[in-house]
Amino acid sequence: MKKVNAHLHSPYSFSAFKNIDEALDIALADNVKVVGINDFYSAAGYKEWAEGCKKRGLYPLFNIEFISLNETDQKAGLRVNDPRNPGRTYLSGKGLSYPFKLSEPYVSQLAGVIHESNAQVEAMCAKVNEILAANNSGFLLDFEWIKKELTNGLIRERHLAKAIRVKAYEYCRNNPLDLRLLFYKLFGGKQIKSEITDFAGVENEIRGNMLKAGGAAFVPEDPKAFLPMQIVCDIIVAGGGIPTYPFLADDAKGEYTDFEGDLKRVAKQLTERGFHSVEFITTRNDVKLLEKYASYLYDQGFVVTFGSEHNTPAMEPVELFARNKAPLTERLMQINYDGACVVAAHQYLVSQGKSGYVDDKGFADRRKREEFVKLGKKLIEVS
Repeated sequence: MKKVNAHLHSPYSFSAFKNIDEALDIALADNVKVVGINDFYSAAGYKEWAEGCKKRGLYPLFNIEFISLNETDQKAGLRVNDPRNPGRTYLSGKGLSYPFKLSEPYVSQLAGVIHESNAQVEAMCAKVNEILAANNSGFLLDFEWIKKELTNGLIRERHLAKAIRVKAYEYCRNNPLDLRLLFYKLFGGKQIKSEITDFAGVENEIRGNMLKAGGAAFVPEDPKAFLPMQIVCDIIVAGGGIPTYPFLADDAKGEYTDFEGDLKRVAKQLTERGFHSVEFITTRNDVKLLEKYASYLYDQGFVVTFGSEHNTPAMEPVELFARNKAPLTERLMQINYDGACVVAAHQYLVSQGKSGYVDDKGFADRRKREEFVKLGKKLIEVS
């Protein structure tokens, strides 16, 4: 049974990896044979991912991620899979067609979301420059430089945090005392907790103290940046993919969001909302609770896959572990492999212009899941 990581962000959104080659080299070293690119709003990395996988004998899955909004959940104050924002719902699309193609009106809808996302970060950059100037920091940020040097087109607030860190270190010539004093000023009188040599920790503190809600450079997202959940699902299906619900599942205290807390209820509601596929980012979850949720959903007929994201500055293994580096159980490994096989079979068929696991309305006949597992296994084994 081959190891699978079905959810990896690349530098085409934001990633711990400096490039796609690094991501795939680590996958190969970790003996992970099936790897899914899963960038926010973008399929721009698909070709590079496909070519890199072919060189290394890895099997590629072509995925995408969105942040959507369910207004009914928002009005009800229901936290779905964003623990702080009721109604805001992360969604993935699994097994999109490759080469990727999308028609109108979906192309314009997707472009509009990217534009709004970039505009928010540009507004935050302007606020950062005001803070830098007010504190006589000795440097300012150039948004076009950030876009050109640190991104592949889509700009996230994490890129902004990285830019602040890079320019601060350049200006202070990596002097720890000067850097701590500068961050003390930029953080409004708070000491930085991370070691100066811990770039990931420093960037996370910059983001938390300056760019997130409550920070001096925070700019709230325009509602236009979030498409309704159904439109996101329509875009995913139009792009050949399987709409997939990403579970947040248990936190460090063993607690769940309002939507996810009752396992039987959430399985029923997801089915009613038209979802036949779910995923988990395993490092978030206790291994026993992860197995409880994943096994139940799998037994209910859902396609279930796992990933690691890698969408923060911190580098982790590509091989999957649960919280506290607990190894996945054999049951979880099998569930993940079966799910990857379904995705592989789906994208293979869709890319040939045939009907995949979900039809053009997003409906799946779950009785055919095993048929797709068998086809996907053949495709993966001969790759």
